[in-house]
Amino acid sequence: MLKKVDLPLEWKFKPVSEVCDINPRKNEVKNYSDSEKITFLSMESVGENGEIYSQEIKDLGEVFKGYTYFKKNDVLFAKITPCMENGKGTIAKIGTDIGFGSTEFHILRTYENVIPEWVYRFLALDYTRKYAEQNMTGSAGQKRVPKTFFDKLKIPVPPLKTQKKIIEILEKAEKLKEWRTETDELADEYLKSVFLEMFGDPVKNSKEWDIFKFGDVGKLERGKSKHRPRNAPELLGGSYPLIQTGEVAGSGGYIKNYTQTYSEIGLKQSRMWAKGTLCITIAANIAKTGILTFDACFPDSIVGFTPKKHVKVEYVQHWISFLQKILEDSAPESAQKNINLKILSNLEIPIPPLELQEKFVEISEKLNQLKTYQSQSKQEINNLFNTLMQKAFKGELVC
Repeated sequence: MLKKVDLPLEWKFKPVSEVCDINPRKNEVKNYSDSEKITFLSMESVGENGEIYSQEIKDLGEVFKGYTYFKKNDVLFAKITPCMENGKGTIAKIGTDIGFGSTEFHILRTYENVIPEWVYRFLALDYTRKYAEQNMTGSAGQKRVPKTFFDKLKIPVPPLKTQKKIIEILEKAEKLKEWRTETDELADEYLKSVFLEMFGDPVKNSKEWDIFKFGDVGKLERGKSKHRPRNAPELLGGSYPLIQTGEVAGSGGYIKNYTQTYSEIGLKQSRMWAKGTLCITIAANIAKTGILTFDACFPDSIVGFTPKKHVKVEYVQHWISFLQKILEDSAPESAQKNINLKILSNLEIPIPPLELQEKFVEISEKLNQLKTYQSQSKQEINNLFNTLMQKAFKGELVC
């Protein structure tokens, strides 16, 4: 919890529950038609820095009973471990007026004296998260932040004008983080141009390499999960990493982090995939890829690819990136687009000589080393930003 400090004049500490409606009731939308289009946000679709990776459009009738209700611009706060500790949360900048999402979100709707950005930034503070962790209830692996936590969590509340001014400062500072991300994107663009120079257009096969079916150059297998963790909490909380589509989509090419783990029971109804496996999403985030840097499990919304000896997994990963739009267009129209194993297996892939693939991998590895250095620089920027955030909520950024 933020320790009591001498706040500027006109600032006051207030319980979060006094400045926000916590978990608004669904009866606000009980008169809506079941066919009303809403935005659905799963836990996997929300990032650890406020990102929303994907927004699914569903009918209200599909989600009204079993999910958490929110409106545009509400604040979403992950309440379950380890998602809460990892910082999952966002402001619902969605394309519809109302939304539904995982039951593992608390929803905070700000009253007139507070803007959503102020509450979101406060909840994102490291010491707020640590205080929330201290107040979790439940058993290991299934601990949650209770609603009553927001009665005891006190937030410094300055005048609206001051809130907006501080948020403007923080958003400008956050641009530094975005610029660092853009350097990663430039590295990715460079690697894309190298790929085209070495192998030509992979869609047109402009260099006339031998063509194979994707399913013939390696093993393609869907992930395995007989039961959904949200319906069987005993599956979670062990030591076996569980990867979801959002983590593949946000991996930057290599999957280095995870937010959930399987227990021994969870592992028995799934399977472990080896480090180096190429993960390909086939639902929600279609044809996003990431290479595992550790052994992990994943559900059937992800396909694992293990290449044969004459194929390098990095080559396949970049080849898929050129086909993403084609694969998205081939997905059947539904509330959540998806593709299947048959579509992937029948894709035609040009296979250049192994020596050329290995040369590309060598270039790719050097760029990844550069990205690792940039990641360290990014961490320094993040540390500076966190310091700025702490000053902001102590009233030290404005006079």
